[in-house]
Amino acid sequence: MSLTLYLRGGYYHYRGTIEGERFRGTTGTADKNEAKRFIIEKQSEILRQETDRKERGFGRLKFNRAAELYLQAGKTARFVQEMVDFWEDAPVNKITSGKVQQAAITLYPKAAGATRNRNVIVPTQAIINHAATLDMCHPIKVKRFKTETKIKEPATWEWVKQFMAHANPHLGAACCFMFLTGARVTEATNLTWADIDLLNLKALIRQTKVGKERQAHLPPELVAALMKIESNRNPAEKVFKYSSRHTMKPQWNKVFKRTDIPYLTYHSCRHGFATTLLHRGVDPITVAKLGGWADAQLVFRTYGHAMRDETITNLLTADTKTDTANVHKLKIVS
Repeated sequence: MSLTLYLRGGYYHYRGTIEGERFRGTTGTADKNEAKRFIIEKQSEILRQETDRKERGFGRLKFNRAAELYLQAGKTARFVQEMVDFWEDAPVNKITSGKVQQAAITLYPKAAGATRNRNVIVPTQAIINHAATLDMCHPIKVKRFKTETKIKEPATWEWVKQFMAHANPHLGAACCFMFLTGARVTEATNLTWADIDLLNLKALIRQTKVGKERQAHLPPELVAALMKIESNRNPAEKVFKYSSRHTMKPQWNKVFKRTDIPYLTYHSCRHGFATTLLHRGVDPITVAKLGGWADAQLVFRTYGHAMRDETITNLLTADTKTDTANVHKLKIVS
């Protein structure tokens, strides 16, 4: 299919598909004859570029090679191996949007849309589009599966204190750590004493989800909880003794069986970290930096409901001098 002209806003524009790639734009002229000459030259330019690409091996890239290039560029390795295992040496130019969606269904037949998007569509699309930036293939755009946005109940400091009062020191400190640093549960269970700097009140958190590291501040209450843990503080030993989120789960559930504390998940602690700071007036950019989120927009989309809470006006008549002072201390210059 060649490029075709159409008139819009008094100027001629072009659109069409050449060699499987869509093109559109403006000719910059209101004269039809000039516009025709423009698209003839444009088509010739596109075909020359396509010929050059083919001579350089454009379109012959295999998925496993594309994944190697992706990792060599320092991109996150999350779910990359799983995608390489699935696509293997499939030609990238044969991987279509529909095939990626079907792969997500095949690999996760009973999973929700969010899981299919996160585990298959996002990494596959990222790998291919990175190769496209190297001019080795065409970019791909894959339609995501529909997801349900559920507003989960966040933990509060009062809830955390109740939980700690009925949990063993390791479990209570882990809960406190997740709430006061915004750490994910796997980041908490992977924490070793070598990552803790009690002198400077810092913890090194290795962010498993995004493949990065961040320094988190240790508030006094968290330091106190860590000090209650009986340990020789061997640098190589785990702080909270649990090998994974799964080994911690039975102990977590026992707390709710023997008390009337409302059941909340691990992630409610991280959720509470963001929600509480937003309620206290901390801006989303600062919350994102403190909690290790990729960007402020993600924080706003996920936890923005906290900023829309009408009851926040109760703070107008509350004694917030201390809270305000603490909030100012938390502000970071972006």
